[in-house]
Parts: sequence; C-alpha cells; structure tokens
Amino acid sequence: EIGYPVLVRPSYVLGGRAMQIVYNQADLEKYMREAVVASPERPVLVDHYLIGQELEVDAICDGETVLIPGIMEHIERAGVHSGDSIAVYPPQNLSPELIQTIEDYTIRVAQGLNTIGLVNIQFVISEGVVYIIEVNPRASRTIPFLSKVTGIPMANLAMQGILGIKLKNQGYRTGLVPSKSGVYVKMPVFSFNKLKKVDTVLGPEMKSTGEIIGKDAILSKALYKAFRAANIEIPEYGTALLTIADKDKHEILPLAKRLVAVGYRLLATKGTGEALLEAHVPVTILQNGEAKRENILKRMHEGEIQFIINTMTEGKTEETDGYFIRREAADNNLPCLTSLDTAEALLQAMEMMHFQLQAVGTEPIF
Repeated sequence: EIGYPVLVRPSYVLGGRAMQIVYNQADLEKYMREAVVASPERPVLVDHYLIGQELEVDAICDGETVLIPGIMEHIERAGVHSGDSIAVYPPQNLSPELIQTIEDYTIRVAQGLNTIGLVNIQFVISEGVVYIIEVNPRASRTIPFLSKVTGIPMANLAMQGILGIKLKNQGYRTGLVPSKSGVYVKMPVFSFNKLKKVDTVLGPEMKSTGEIIGKDAILSKALYKAFRAANIEIPEYGTALLTIADKDKHEILPLAKRLVAVGYRLLATKGTGEALLEAHVPVTILQNGEAKRENILKRMHEGEIQFIINTMTEGKTEETDGYFIRREAADNNLPCLTSLDTAEALLQAMEMMHFQLQAVGTEPIF
C-alpha cells in the first residue's frame, strides 16, 4: 500500500543495526527470512522511504523555553545514517521559509513531549515538504560538534534544566540562535582498514567511529580541510575509477565532466563507460568478463587509481565485484565514495584547490 522503496528494521534497533532499504518484493521476503533471524519474537518496522534532503537539530528544553543552537544540513541525502553523513553548519541550501518551519516544528515537538533536557530531531525535505523522521529525547553524537561551533554549552544547560534552573534566567529565549559566521563541516571518520571484511558502502546502518571538524569562510574550503583531517587525500590530478549502478548513471554524468575539467583521467566498468561515452565524456572502458575484477584490483594495488566512485545496485547485498573493489580500496587507503552526494562534496574541494593552484601556482593558501 505504501509502495517501494521501504525502510525495514527490527523494532529494537540502535545505530541503524540491521536496517536496510528494500526496493522490491523479492528483497523484502529475503530480508524477512534472513536478516531478522537473530530475534524472531520481535516485530519488524516497515517505513515508507522518502528520498530527499536530510537535516538535524539538537535543542534544549526546560519545559518552557526551547533553545535551538543550530540546524545541521546533511550532504548525503536520506538513506545514509546521520552518524555517517557529512553535516554542515549553518545550512547552505535552505530558504528562510524552510528554516522557519523547522524551528516551529522543533519548538512544538519539544514542548508537546514535555521535554526536560536535550532533544535530537531528524528531518527530511522531500518535494518541498518538511517531514520528521525521528525524535530522540536524549543527547546525540552531534552535541559536541554543535556546542563547539556555536559556543553554547549544551550539556551544561541541559543538566541545569533537569535540576530546575530555567533557561530564561540565564539569558536564553525560545527559538533558533542566529548563525555564527563561517562554515563548519562535521566529517565522519571510519576504521575500515582495521575492520576486515566489513563492506564500506554507506546506508542506514551506522559504520563511522568518530568525526572531525573543518572550518573556513566558505563551504568548499571547509570541506577541503575536513577531508584532509579525515585522512582522505585529495590528489591534484590522477585517475578515477567509476563503477555506477544503473539508478545513478544519469547523476554521474555532470560529476564525470567536472572530474575531467580538473585534470582527471577516467576509467569505468562497461555499463558506466558506455553511458559516459554516449554523453561525450572521455573515458577508458575496462575489460569485462572473468578477468575484470582481477584487472581492477591489480590497478588499484599498483597505484594506478587515485580514488573511486562506486554506487551499489539496488537490493544487492552479496559479495559482488563492487564489494571486492570497496574492500581493496579500504585495505590500500584509497578514497572510495559510495554516495554521489559525498562525491559532489569532494569535487567542490578539488575544484577549489585546482582553480587556486592555477591562480597562484603553488600550494593552497588558507
């Protein structure tokens, strides 16, 4: 009745454990048979999956005043766990009307739930409409990030509220605090090189083990600093491998053209390469058949490829060629992006660096 795709998960889930986006009946039946065996007595939740832009808010409520230190805009669209998403403060692509709606919903939810302390709310904007994904009346992993970038001691204020000390008596009022100058990026950090056999593809199940902050006056520079701090190298030039699922091929075309513009040579698997050639994007198509995987892994191991964009085919969870490519990238410390939104963010950083190097003929100066 609600239609595909759907988000399925055990009702007890934390950190997105065993959550999956399911695109058809066969994959739903497979999930019900295999993925929930560990706890058959518990119900499975089936949610309509909205494709859109995800946002996150942390607020403090003392039962009366609702203080909203800031709104964080996720780079990756809904479907990637919030802990694995790149988050930007203040939001760069929200209209004043959408910001006002998010502020209004946060105040009404916090007061309506009689919240005393912290509350975390995750939103998605789909086709211009603001939806609430979930409300967590507790601290979240973004509290340290938001506290640092805004200068508001959120944990301290929340505890004072719990002890009966009102926010208004400390000079705070209900509503969204005006944004600070500059752009701040929360970048997730992963430990895939230490966790063998773990698939690096991003999805509803959280896989990050920490985060860092990049700060600058503009988004592209803040992203550059964040990627570097997360130990993701951004080579000035080189070769990129593109292996893209059919559902994403129309989105890779403008990204591929931008990669060529900053001086990259492109390699691609057969289907992706043909789509690029049809769009007049220069690309070398790798051989197909049994030797394809070995050929790609050999090129990666020998340093012929500087980074990879790989998106997963809908419903595919078994160990495919893509899985082995992602694992080889993790084992060789090669950037492997499994979300086109992350690739877009990396390209912004690469373009900033490329054009600055062209302008000054030296290393980037911040």
